[in-house]
Parts: sequence; structure tokens; C-alpha cells
Amino acid sequence: MFPSNDSKKGNFLEQTKAAREERALEKKRENAAIKIQSQLRGFCARKRFRSRVISEFDALIGFTEKGSNSKIQSIQLFHSTTRLLLVWDKKLDKDRIEKLCGLLVDSLAEDKAQLSYIGVALNREHSIYWISHIKKLLWMCCQYMEGLSPELAADSRSLLLFLRTLVSFTSITTWAILRSPAMEKLNPGMNKLCANIIGDLVNRGFLTTLKRVLIKGLCGSKPSLKQVSLSALFKLTLRPLVLADFSEKLLSMFLINIVSVPALLHHLTIISPECINQLVSNGVFKRSMTMLSSEQDLRIVFNTLEGNYALCLLANLIHMAHIEKDDSLKELYFPTFICVVSRMLECCQKYVGNKRSEVTHWHPVLGWFAQGLDLQLQASMPLVRRQLSYLWAAPLVSILLSDLNQIVQETGVPDPVASAPITFAGSSMQNNFNSMLKKVLDRPNKSGNIKYVKLGSPECTRVAMMASLYQTSLSTLTQLKLDILTGLCYQNGVLHLLWQFLWTLGPLCGLKAFLGLLDVDSNGTCPEFQMLTLFCDCMNHYILILDDIEMYEQQKPFRVGDYVLMSNFLNQFAYKAVLGGLFDAKSLHGNALFNAVLTLLLRLYQRDCRRQYTPDGHWLLKDIKISTFISDLEKGKKANQIILQKMPHIIPQDERVQIFRRHVANEKTSLGITESSCHSSSTLITIHRSRIVEDGYSQLATLNPQSLKGVIRVRFVNEQGLFEAGIDQHGVFKEFLEETIKRVFDPSLNLFRTTADERLYPSPTSALQDNHLQLFEFVGRMLGKAVYEGIVVDVPFASFFLSQLLGSQHQAYYSSIDELPSLDEELYRSLTYIKHHQGDVSELDLNFSIDQDYLGKLETFELVPGGRATPVTNENKINYIHLMAHFRMHIQIREQTAAFIRGFRSIINTDWLSLFSTPELQRLISGDNSPLDLKDLRRNTQYYGGFHDSHKVIGWLWDVLESDFSELEKRHFLKFVTSCSKPPLLGFAHLEPPFSIRCVEVGDDEDTGDTIGSVIRGFFTIRKKDPQHRLPTSSTCFNLLKLPNYQRKSTLREKLRYAISSNTGFELS
Repeated sequence: MFPSNDSKKGNFLEQTKAAREERALEKKRENAAIKIQSQLRGFCARKRFRSRVISEFDALIGFTEKGSNSKIQSIQLFHSTTRLLLVWDKKLDKDRIEKLCGLLVDSLAEDKAQLSYIGVALNREHSIYWISHIKKLLWMCCQYMEGLSPELAADSRSLLLFLRTLVSFTSITTWAILRSPAMEKLNPGMNKLCANIIGDLVNRGFLTTLKRVLIKGLCGSKPSLKQVSLSALFKLTLRPLVLADFSEKLLSMFLINIVSVPALLHHLTIISPECINQLVSNGVFKRSMTMLSSEQDLRIVFNTLEGNYALCLLANLIHMAHIEKDDSLKELYFPTFICVVSRMLECCQKYVGNKRSEVTHWHPVLGWFAQGLDLQLQASMPLVRRQLSYLWAAPLVSILLSDLNQIVQETGVPDPVASAPITFAGSSMQNNFNSMLKKVLDRPNKSGNIKYVKLGSPECTRVAMMASLYQTSLSTLTQLKLDILTGLCYQNGVLHLLWQFLWTLGPLCGLKAFLGLLDVDSNGTCPEFQMLTLFCDCMNHYILILDDIEMYEQQKPFRVGDYVLMSNFLNQFAYKAVLGGLFDAKSLHGNALFNAVLTLLLRLYQRDCRRQYTPDGHWLLKDIKISTFISDLEKGKKANQIILQKMPHIIPQDERVQIFRRHVANEKTSLGITESSCHSSSTLITIHRSRIVEDGYSQLATLNPQSLKGVIRVRFVNEQGLFEAGIDQHGVFKEFLEETIKRVFDPSLNLFRTTADERLYPSPTSALQDNHLQLFEFVGRMLGKAVYEGIVVDVPFASFFLSQLLGSQHQAYYSSIDELPSLDEELYRSLTYIKHHQGDVSELDLNFSIDQDYLGKLETFELVPGGRATPVTNENKINYIHLMAHFRMHIQIREQTAAFIRGFRSIINTDWLSLFSTPELQRLISGDNSPLDLKDLRRNTQYYGGFHDSHKVIGWLWDVLESDFSELEKRHFLKFVTSCSKPPLLGFAHLEPPFSIRCVEVGDDEDTGDTIGSVIRGFFTIRKKDPQHRLPTSSTCFNLLKLPNYQRKSTLREKLRYAISSNTGFELS
């Protein structure tokens, strides 16, 4: 009923605890109130203090009064400004600081200590405080400058005011108070004071601030900095260096922060040329090169900069070199300038390689890599490109190669092409030229008084390092490659000088020395090989834009003999280096030296294939033993496989055709296509004579390539709808193939057109035919089948189309303009005229578009996006010429060509095609161009119907062909019996089916084949009746000549001549 003592005690404790917590909370509230009150009182006090300081300052300087001209005591201004800095607010006090800066700068013109702000510094009581005070004030100016936009008029004025303040207080030149004789003794001390002030600013980030201001004011679509501002800015950037006597640390900071500003030197040259004079007078270029020649210092500078700004630094340094081309550069170009620029390019290249990733950005100089461009850099890149171009412009190239001409002359090496340039007026002149070149190539090397330059000698090293510089430029500045090559090819004969220097390295351009060096350096990366690589790259570019007039007629500076010697050196170097295993076979594809040598070699070879300039047999090497080479090839030796793949031209064409036929035979064996399995694996097709193409397409287009490579048996249906009696052999298919090809290549079908010299190429308007692309693929397969089976067909293709069939247009050595004459000689002459036009090409009123008549309607095609509005000028005319040629030969027929190639390559392996050049492929398709070898034909002739090789009529036939027929008539005879006017490449032993002659007694409509009686009569020359009124006939599908048993030789001659001239008797027996 009554509470216990324990419960009372518990209640008491709880009440005590609650009271204690309440007191603690009350104390917290009291402390919080005190703090709030303190903060509020402090805020109010500071506000009142600031208000009082601002009011006093405004009253002193007349901030609110317009046009106040009263002079203020410097000590008074110092005290007021000191208090202002205590309460300074960057945003609120900008105008006051600007007003103050104006007063301070104006005060410096006073020569009295009471009025000049420098007078405060001379006061012993205030000097220490004044120094820290002025440092803070000047840094505030830097902070304000960073936030300004120079393109705005108001900000531009503010920027100029802050710059005047910084310039005035970091140099004693404007301090009027020190001009009196009594004050002159203070100058050294005051200079030290200025150095101390600048040192403090630099430690705070002065140069970084100036860099940001320069980038903001110069790196836009249009520079916004005026001449006065830019001059003041640049003066400030140089001042720390001058005061520190160009210490290494400050010079490094200057390069990192100032010289890395995009296109700085370009803007200085245009806006403020006097700044350039300051650079030159202070020897900045020379000092910079000297410092960067240290690998450690260069690496520090490059690693500090982001890749894009390192490129801008390089561009400005190159611009400096251009400016000092007549002064410092002549002292520094070797080795300092060459080494520094080369090393920086290598660093850029490595940087780009390290920054590659799945997400990449396009850089207008370096190509694709992971780092993007900010807006300022993007706007400045065209100017940076222009600065970089000074490296391969005439002035710098002349200096860098100044020793090259002297070295060439001092060696006394004679001109390998001793005779004058040869013109190609006629065959006799060509023969003389060939004999002259053979003497040059075969003459013994008599050293005599000749002083060859050795690889690794000081002279060679100078040239090699220069070449290495430009080769590194090509591999780093990937988007400027064409500009670099063009600059080197056409500047002061640089390329020809390099060629002359190669003469001086020893017999055949130092072939032995280069091979020896390659044995040590298989990657070909040493400077000597970079020299050779550079020459090949430049020469390749030079020949790319070289037309026939320049190469064969003008011959300046390179003569035709130079190209012959050049190709001989490259041919032997590539062959011996690969065969000797001097190149690393695994990395051959990425070897810059091998690719450069091979590309130039193949370009020279392609030129020779199109228009011969070398002696006969020039490309075949004397050192190579064909039997041994083929044996090693069959054993699978890697070096031989590489040579056959990369440079098959060193092997005679007949050997390559045999290799091709072996490839076909091996594939047939692997596919089971043999004589014994023909009937089981063959495909039978039925062809109506009136619908040969249509029936062939419908039955063969759907066959897979493997089936098409097999045996195709053809059964013809005549006009009456009856099956023809034919022999189921290759001959019937050959007739079908010939008839199909003859019809589809007929220009009236509009699948193909002919050039002026009757060469075939796909018609741009073939789309008028239904399923024209499928037809092109079918035609490609049929032609591929003919080549696969060794059946020659008389189909002359335009050279440019054959090049595409080989895939040459995708190779580095391909040139559209080279191939254009094979399509349109008149267009080629017109484009050549534009190229050589001496005046302003823009006066011709051309643009990057082409008008074409398409079925009576004029259509315009643009060669580049916006081509109609892009005029052709002297600067872009070369590009226009190549684009025009590319459009005519590729763009307008690319779908047709792709379909044809797809069909052809489904039968013929692409690797097999690489064995042949363009004219060689034409000969593989249509037979050899060489004179008809009647002895070879006679050796490989089969006789039927009683004829034999000793038969009188047969003897007459061969005698008439040999003695009475012209070369043209012999070709007509061959076309009469085989449907092709050219013999097979490997001779008539490879004609399929073999050529045969059968004695006939009656006309073809009565001919039932050989009988025992007809054979006996033919053999013993017993005539059933006089055949004098009958003509010889032929069955081209069997390569068969059906020859009557004539009584007189004159009759045979007359009838045969008439038959072959009127194309009588193309039918199946």
C-alpha cells in the first residue's frame, strides 16, 4: 500500500539526471546564442568597417566623382589602399581596383616622392610593407585578367589597364623618380626589387596566367588581342627570363607555358612584329635549342605538356627556325636542331600510340587517337599546320641540305647516265637507248680516282640524320604526309640531290654496303636506312604525279636512264635482301624500309608495263637460277614464297604461267576433278542456239564455284528445236564459251563499251539491262572458267580495267592518272594541259564536278562534297586531276566492276593473279603477242582423214603460211581455226583442244566424218572429185581445220586466203 524505499530512490535519480541534461542543454543554447551574436556582431562590424574603408577610399580617389584631376599624396594612397586590400572583394571591387591601377600607373610619371607611388618604397618605415603590398596588388591584376574576355570592348580596355600596371611595376624604365642624378645610385637596388616582385609572381603562377590570357585572346576564329595588349603580354613573358639571365628553370617554364601557345609565333609576326625582334635579340631560339638538346630536359618539357600543346610547341620552334634561317639556324641546324626536332616528333608519335583506344578522336595533324581537341586548339590547327610546313619549305630545306651538293661534288663520282636524255621518237631510237643502257648497267666498276662515301662516315651521317628527321615527320604527322612529300619533291631539287648522293655510296648505289648494314639491322631503322626509305617514299610520290610529257620528253631533273638504274638497284636490293633472309619475315608487312623499296620498285615496274622505258629483259635478274628457285619454291622455302608473292616480275613470264597452271592442276586434284571422274562429277547443260547467253546464265549462274570448276558438258539445240549431233568433249564447251563471251562483250548489248583503240570496259549505263550486276558476275565467272581451263579468248580489255581485276587500285603504287590514257586519251591530254597550265587555273572556270549525258539527260556528279561550289585553283589542281581520273575509271562503274571481279575471283584465286602484271594478264586471257611460231604449231598438230605431216597438201599448207602469208594473215589464219588470233602463252603444246587438220571430200553439210574410204583416198591423194571450188572450213570449238585435198598449191593459197579473210565456216561438224 505504501511505496518502497527502492522506488523512491529510482525516481530521485531519474529527476536528477533529467535536471542535469536540462542544464547541459541550456548551456548549449547559451553558447550557441553567444556564437551567433558574436558572428553577427563580427559581420556587422566588418560590414561597417568595410563601408567606412570603402567610403574613405572612394572619397580619396574620387571614385564617385567624374573627371577629378586632383593629385593624391602617395603615402595617403598607400594607407588607403592597404586598408582596401583588407576588405577586398574580387567581384564587388573590380572597378575600384581598375581606378586604383590607373592612379598608380599615372603616379609613376611624377618625379616627386610625395606623389610617386615608388616614393613609398623609398620610405624606410614603409618599404617592407610596400613590397608585400605591391606583390599582392599585382597578383590581383593577374587574377582579374584571367576572367576577362578580350573580344569584348570593355574587357579589352580593362585588360590593357592591368597589363600597363604589371609592365610598369616590374621594370624601373617608367619610374620618373629615379631619373634625377641623385637617384641613379638606387637603380641596381630597384632592379633587384623588380626581380623580387617578378619572382614572387612567377612562383604564384604568373606564366600560367599569361598563357591562359594568350590562348583566350589568340586561339579563336579571329584573334581578339590588339597590338598593344599582345606586345605588353609578350614583354611580360620575357621579363622573368631576362632578369634571371635565362636560367634553365625559367627557360623551361617559358617553353612549357608560352611557346606552347598555339600558333603564337604566327600571331606575333602579324600583329606585333616588334616582339619577334625581342625574341631574336635575346637569342631565345638558340637558348631553347641548347637546353632541349639535353634528353632529360626535353623529356621534362614534353611530359609536362599535354600532347596537343607539345605539338604546338614544336610548331612554334620550327617557326622560330624559319625566322632565324639566316642567323642562328646556320650554326645550330646540325646536329642540335635536327636532333631536337626529331626527338620531339618521336615523342609525339609514341604519345599518340599510347593514347589509342576504342574511343578515338580525329586530329587534323596526328590522325586518330584517344585525346580530343578543345575549341581553342581546333580553331588554331590550320595555323599550326602552316607553321609545321616551314620544316619542308624551301628556306629550311636549303639549309638542312646545304652540305649535300658539296658532298656529291667532292666525291668525283661520275654521272651513271653519261649520255644526254633520249627521246622516244621511233623504234630505232629506242633500240639505241636500250643498247646504251645495257652498257651502263653492265660496265665494270673502275674506282680510279672516285672517292665513294662510306655508310657511317661523317658525311653520310649528316645526310642520314637529316633524312631521318623528315622520315620521322612522315610517320608522325600522318595527316600532313602528302604536304611533306610534295614539299620535298619540288623544293630546290632535293629529291634529285638525294639520288645523286646515293650514287656516291658505291657501285650500284652502294648495294653491297646497304646489304651489309641490313645484316646487322634487319628492321631497317638506323638513319642510313631511313635515308633510303625517305628517298623511296618521296620518289614514289614524285612518280605518282609525273605525266608522260615530264617523264619521257622533258626528262628534268630525272632522265629515263635514272629510272632504269634506280629500278635495277631496287630490284637487286629487294631480291637479295629477301632471299638472304636479311629481313625478318614475320614482321615484313610492317617493315617501313621493305615497303618503301617494294612500292617504288612496283611503281617503276607498272610504268614500264604501260610504256616501256627499260631494256628488254631488264627486270629478270641474272643471279637467279630458275630451276633452283622453282625447286626451293616447291619445297616451301619462305624466302622464295615472299619473292614470288611480292616481286614475281624477276621470274620469266613462261615460268610464272607454268606455276599458274600447276596451281590449277593441284586444285583440280584436290577437288577430285580428274579425267577419270569427269562423267561422274560433270554438269550437263542444254543450250539453245538462239538463246546461248540466256540459257547459259540460267543454268550456270546458280552453280557453286566448285561445280563450275569441274567438267561442263554442253548439248546444243538447233533452230528447229532438235539436239545437235556433237561430240561430248571439251570442244563443245569451248564453242559455248566462245559464243557466250563473244555475245556478252558485244558493245551493242551495252554491258561493255569500247575505247578509241577498241578495248573493252564496263558500260556506265549497263543498268538499262535487267539484272545487269548478276550478268556481270556471270560474265566474270565465264572468263574465269576460260582462264582456268587454259582456253584463250580474243577479248581485249582496257588496261585500267585489268588493273582493277588484279586489285592494283588498292595497292600503294597505283595511280589513276597513269591508267587514264587506256580509257580516254583526249581527257588525259586535257587534264595534262591543266596540270602544266602556266597561268591562273581558276580562269578556266572549272569546279570539282563533272557533267555527263545520261540517256539524253545532263547529270552532274560532284567529285567531293560541295564540289559544284569548289573552284579548281593552282593549289588544288593536282587533286582535281586525280579525282577526275578516279571518277571516270572507278566511281561511275564501281558496281559493275565489283560484280565482274566477284565472279572472276570465284574461279581464279586472287593469289594466283598476283603473279602477273596488267599486260601479262591480258596475254593470259587472249594469248601471246609474239609473232606466230609456225614450227611450234606444226610440231603440235594432229592429222585426220588420211593427212600426215609429210603429205603433199600439208607441205603446201605450211609453205604457204611461212612464205606467202604476211604476219597479219598468219594471225587471221590462227583466228580462223581457233577463234583467237594469238597463240597460247606457253606455246601450242598447251592449246586446248590440240590443233588438228582433217582431209575433207565434201561440203560441211554433207560431211559425216572420216570413213575407211575417205582416209585411204586422202592418204594416197586419190580424189573423189575435184575440190577446186571448195573453201577450207574450220570448227573452232575443236581447233580443227577442214582442208580439201587440193590439186595445186596455188589453189590452196587462193582458197585459204579467201577463207580466212571472209571468216568462212565457224560451225560444229
